[in-house]
Amino acid sequence: MGMTHRRQTLGKRWSTAVRWPTGIALTAWRYMWRTTAVHRWELTGSAALDAPPPLPQEGIDDEVQLVQDGVGPVLHRLYRVRIVGSLLSPAGLMARLARDLDQMAPSEFATFQQTRGNGSVEPGDEFVVRMPGPWDGPVRVVDASETSFRLATLRGHLEAGQIEFRAASDHRSLSFEIESWARSGDRLSDLLYSRLRFSKEVQLHMWTSVLERVVALAGGSSDEGITVVTRRIPTESGARSPRGRVRRRLERLGGLPVNFDASRIDGYGPENGWHRDDMIERLPHEGSGEPAEHASWKLARHLMVDYQLADPRMVRAFYRPDAPLAGRDMLLRIRFGVLRFDVGVRVGEVYEDTREVDGRRARVFGWAYRTLEGHFEEGQMHYEVWKWLDTGDVYFRLFAVSRPATSGPLLKRLGFRLFGRVHQLRFYRQICRRARRLTEAQLVTQASSAAR
Repeated sequence: MGMTHRRQTLGKRWSTAVRWPTGIALTAWRYMWRTTAVHRWELTGSAALDAPPPLPQEGIDDEVQLVQDGVGPVLHRLYRVRIVGSLLSPAGLMARLARDLDQMAPSEFATFQQTRGNGSVEPGDEFVVRMPGPWDGPVRVVDASETSFRLATLRGHLEAGQIEFRAASDHRSLSFEIESWARSGDRLSDLLYSRLRFSKEVQLHMWTSVLERVVALAGGSSDEGITVVTRRIPTESGARSPRGRVRRRLERLGGLPVNFDASRIDGYGPENGWHRDDMIERLPHEGSGEPAEHASWKLARHLMVDYQLADPRMVRAFYRPDAPLAGRDMLLRIRFGVLRFDVGVRVGEVYEDTREVDGRRARVFGWAYRTLEGHFEEGQMHYEVWKWLDTGDVYFRLFAVSRPATSGPLLKRLGFRLFGRVHQLRFYRQICRRARRLTEAQLVTQASSAAR
């Protein structure tokens, strides 16, 4: 085409935002009719592990919007689908897509328009992704191979970063992935994405719709739906650190005692009004012997230390990121319908050892926290990850001893006695399920990074 890239003006960006309600309406309509399962997992990432791949020097100029040029937290996202029944190879699928990127765009609210290049997808080619949403903007191809191509955002895009599309095969199925490393391009974009969160849902729906169209283009069907993993990397200003009123409440926990007699916990049971719950979830298998780096046991251990197993829609934890795990005070914000309750817990035991059970050896890591004064529960919860060294089987175990509190705010205690047990068991089951799915998601992310 030979066309030059045209920078979006501020007026264009505002007009894009004005078209926002249309995008929301279309997204809501498509959500109502979606039949593909979407598994969404959000974790806290790190700058070291979630950095974008380096850009080739020949692809960088003043037009490129690097991640460091953006605003707000860096988001490392991976959208993935496994395709069964397709006769295409990874190279064949990517060649089919490269002939016309618009084939994979959900045309009712997105389209790829090439503004530089000759109809292919080669380094230096440029496109504009047009959408009725705030991330409508230009991109440049910075890397391409038979099985992948990577784009960098250009000035005027409402995100700053990179996005890669790739296909692979394990001889049983075809997989297609979209991986991105990006921040909001400016404060308006950050407001729409991080605060109002509308653009987040439209963006999610766009890329999952792309995956559905790729499955159709491949002539196959999706296996187990679509997996979406988002790793959020805090800004250097310390976005994870508690602030304001939350920080003051967290600081007050240091002066609160545990609200039950922990020395007698082994004797607590149903006969004296206590619940004892013990749940186990199988995690992805790894080889026999000691836990391996970047395999299930150590990945689950990391998730446990960072308290990422609790579903943030039910429980959100605040704590000092620099505080050691042993003795850590945590302020838990518990959601029940439209209500929010802040309660305190303190991590006590932290242990890691090799145990022998029925003649078999297992590597075990675990920790437990206890409820503090003012909590509507009394008790202790253990999180453990086990690896049987002879077989490589890995399990997550949740073990809890609890009962409704006998002191503290009356209304909270009454509410927990009426409704808490059902909510509590649901929370336990979700923790176990998240332990498995987040470990699986971490393994997928690592495998994708290693394949680059």
